[in-house]
Amino acid sequence: MRAVFEEYQRVKDERFTRLHLDHIPVIDEDNLRVDFEAEIREAIELGYESVMVDGSRLSLQENIRATRKITDIAHATGVPVEGELGAVFGHETGPLPPYEELFATGKGFTSPEEAKRFVAETGVDWLSVAVGNVHGPLMRHCQKVEAMLDLSHLQRIYETTRVPLVLHGGSGIKKEYILGATRHGIAKINIGTAIRRVYQEALPISQAAAQKAVHDATVLILRELGLQGSRKLVHLDA
Repeated sequence: MRAVFEEYQRVKDERFTRLHLDHIPVIDEDNLRVDFEAEIREAIELGYESVMVDGSRLSLQENIRATRKITDIAHATGVPVEGELGAVFGHETGPLPPYEELFATGKGFTSPEEAKRFVAETGVDWLSVAVGNVHGPLMRHCQKVEAMLDLSHLQRIYETTRVPLVLHGGSGIKKEYILGATRHGIAKINIGTAIRRVYQEALPISQAAAQKAVHDATVLILRELGLQGSRKLVHLDA
């Protein structure tokens, strides 16, 4: 974490970028408890400009309790916090039903009513939601599903919470869904698979080639989505 922070200080350009600590889980993909408070405290003390705590594998009450603990810590130093409610699938170790079935049934979707309570009781600045989006594969030989977004459900969440919403799993979602989401409360979009893939493919050539591939892919994504110069945040899980 320190090495990332120090390298960012060397290369940063604050006209365009900020350093965010993403996805510190309370319970990880292997259902193991994480010392999330210590990790997030370390990031805040180093100078990370925002942090995320992911308690989405907990019950609602436990998620509220864990997230509230982090907002109390972070807000005391002026650092904003992102929380997560709902199940953004994609990193599970076991098999899942077909994506079309998950989407049609709304399995894992964030509840607007629970979101309202979650935001009110935690004081989070941003809320990551599940409305059909899925995380990408961690391995390059796997193909990410082309996800859809339930924009009407997203709008209901935004109407009950009135906080900026976050879309994880942004790679591979069609442009019309992405742009529709930005009109229904999404203020931050996470892109990971698209840049990790090109990095892995170019790394055997050289690290410099891999870095250039990530840069070029990032510029292409922003241009294709029409988000260059916008006030939307695009979070790159690099």
